[in-house]
Amino acid sequence: MFWTLFKILAFVAVVIGLAFGAGQLMDSGQTVGLRIVDMEFELGPVQAVIALALFVLAVWLGLKLVGLLVSVLRFMNGDETAVRRYFAHNREKRGLDALLSALLAQASGDGKTAVAKAEKAHALLNRPVITSLLIAQSAELKGNRALAEDHYKRLLGDSRSRFVGVQGLIRAKLDEGDTEKARMLAQKALDMQPAHEATQNTLLKLQTDAEDWQGARKTLQIKKSSGHLPRDVYRRRDAILALQNADALAASDNMARAREAAIEANRLSPDLIPAAVAGARALVAQGKGSYAAKVIKKAWKVQPHPELASAFAAIEKDETPLQRVQRFRKLLALHPDHAETRMLKAELLIAAEDFPAARRALGDLVTTAPTLRALTIMAAVERGEGADDAVVRGWLARALTASRGPQWVCTKCQHVHASWQAICDNCGAFDTLEWRDAPDSAGPSATQTELLPLIVGSLPRPLQDGDSVVAGEVVIDEDGDTPADQKPA
Repeated sequence: MFWTLFKILAFVAVVIGLAFGAGQLMDSGQTVGLRIVDMEFELGPVQAVIALALFVLAVWLGLKLVGLLVSVLRFMNGDETAVRRYFAHNREKRGLDALLSALLAQASGDGKTAVAKAEKAHALLNRPVITSLLIAQSAELKGNRALAEDHYKRLLGDSRSRFVGVQGLIRAKLDEGDTEKARMLAQKALDMQPAHEATQNTLLKLQTDAEDWQGARKTLQIKKSSGHLPRDVYRRRDAILALQNADALAASDNMARAREAAIEANRLSPDLIPAAVAGARALVAQGKGSYAAKVIKKAWKVQPHPELASAFAAIEKDETPLQRVQRFRKLLALHPDHAETRMLKAELLIAAEDFPAARRALGDLVTTAPTLRALTIMAAVERGEGADDAVVRGWLARALTASRGPQWVCTKCQHVHASWQAICDNCGAFDTLEWRDAPDSAGPSATQTELLPLIVGSLPRPLQDGDSVVAGEVVIDEDGDTPADQKPA
């Protein structure tokens, strides 16, 4: 709006200036004498200006005519292309000027001017690859998808520009939302230039979005072969794609192939927790429980995880709680001091109704790492040992505002997921979920749940002067009464 107003004001200023200048010339009363051979002319100021302009025009036309006459003489002397070159030179000069103007407009972000100048260059120059590419890119800048797509299609006819044309059509289809057509074009582009990293990434993204896991694995292999992916990263992502393929096969009731795919995923990346869980379950289904136990132990050695514990428990479904405690000993011995190990051991002992041992297994986690799970386990231990309801409710109230502990968190957008997924629900990134503490997963809540212990009960207080302990369990005051809400944690 401001630019348009400026141009209008500038035009008005130029007109006023010319009119003022012409008026000053006419009022000056000066004349110009012109003599040609024996003829004399007396010109007024305005007439002199007009005569000067006509003279300049005549000189320009004379030079053009001389050039044309020279070309005609060359033609008459046997140069058959002299006249055509003369006109082509002028045409090419104007076309190059238009091309330069289009490039400058495109660089400045003026899509409208860029398209206009590029079309002029296209009409003047016999360079369809250059001008079609420039028109297509300028049309993209302007937002004219139809014009851009039309000129990208023209680039397909030349082997030098075919790949660029396909790339432009991919962008056009993605802008239209036609991801299926874009995926087909990306596959063609990758066939043309397998080592092109941007095409690899585009095709891989489109294939994972379309759940074409087998196609994505082939693209991943090409990406690794071209040197764009480290071997360890390739094996992990290939395992993830194999795991996703296993889920797809299971959804189609092809359980045999689904189990093989899950076992393959675990073989490719033994420390990938979801692959270890799926592989162990597949081995159990095949009657190979001992192999499943080895799979879980190998992954647990890298990182203890509750899903691994659940899969390990599922290997023997009919065992008693005490038998399960015994079977888990070797697994728990791999990381005896890890928080996950201590909470898992406490849960197993609670199931076996050995509450004092469960308390010892939990140790000081409720003070050094008070997560929701640890505090809930502590509440269960208190309940199992017969603590007052107020004490149990006190632990549970504290758990409401405690940290949730490690969760599946997207490293790209920090979104928290209830379970592991190959693709983040929030940002769509592939292979970005990590088992770690979520940001801002604890603290005061909007409902002021930190005040709940005052309402539902209190936690046990430390021993004070005048208190004594009977059998190491019950706190008794100096009067011999047993407070119902005081028991050492």
